[in-house]
Amino acid sequence: MTPIEQPLVYAAQSVVGRVREHNEDALLSCPELALWAVADGMGGHRRGEVASALALQTLRAACADGQDLFAAVHAANCAILAAAEEDGECRGMGTTLVAVRFAGSDFQLAWVGDSRAYRVDAEHIERLSHDHSWVQAMIDAGELSVEQARSHPQRNIIFQCLGRDDQALDVGLVQGHLQPHELLLLCSDGLTGELTDAQIQQLCASAATLDELVTLLIERANQMGGNDNISCIVLGRGLLEPVEAARPRGFLSKLFKPLKQ
Repeated sequence: MTPIEQPLVYAAQSVVGRVREHNEDALLSCPELALWAVADGMGGHRRGEVASALALQTLRAACADGQDLFAAVHAANCAILAAAEEDGECRGMGTTLVAVRFAGSDFQLAWVGDSRAYRVDAEHIERLSHDHSWVQAMIDAGELSVEQARSHPQRNIIFQCLGRDDQALDVGLVQGHLQPHELLLLCSDGLTGELTDAQIQQLCASAATLDELVTLLIERANQMGGNDNISCIVLGRGLLEPVEAARPRGFLSKLFKPLKQ
């Protein structure tokens, strides 16, 4: 019996963490456009949450209007700059962003700042995005190790975000393909600031469902300090297989369901 491709499935969650008073992260789950995104706002006086929400609202509208992901990210940047120009209380607000759009099993990924995307399977984790941050630049230059960067006092300095009017926007872009046994994880730095890539992969390997996975990731990040808002989206694509072909697949086992005979 020929396997049948399964639609994308996903789970998403965002929490305030244990230190911050309010949540400036925002999530976008839009399966009708095959579009998902995480934004991490900044700006004081709760304007970070305005920036992150406006970014995702504009991103969705631009994609629905037929723009590609790259153009939609630029549209989101323009919307934040325009809002800051119109309302003085919004000046200085901004947001990081990581977004993915699928066409079948192929995807385009875009990011600005230090919100991240990973591809994960039962044994491996691959970071697909590349932080626009000071510590990442030092890692690239060989001046810092990854471990040193995690505790460096300048680890929160980023070079790019939506809403900056003093430099050209640099949008990171990659193309990819999601295999049936893989997950795609989008997250804010509230997750990666508390958990290493290896710890994230281990939690993925221990989860049976996507809902359980996002709960595990956020609970563990809170246990490790919860110093920032914590947000993540996980997406998977499996195959519906005949009963006789079905095999246990670790953390992805619940994404593989046998066909009715």
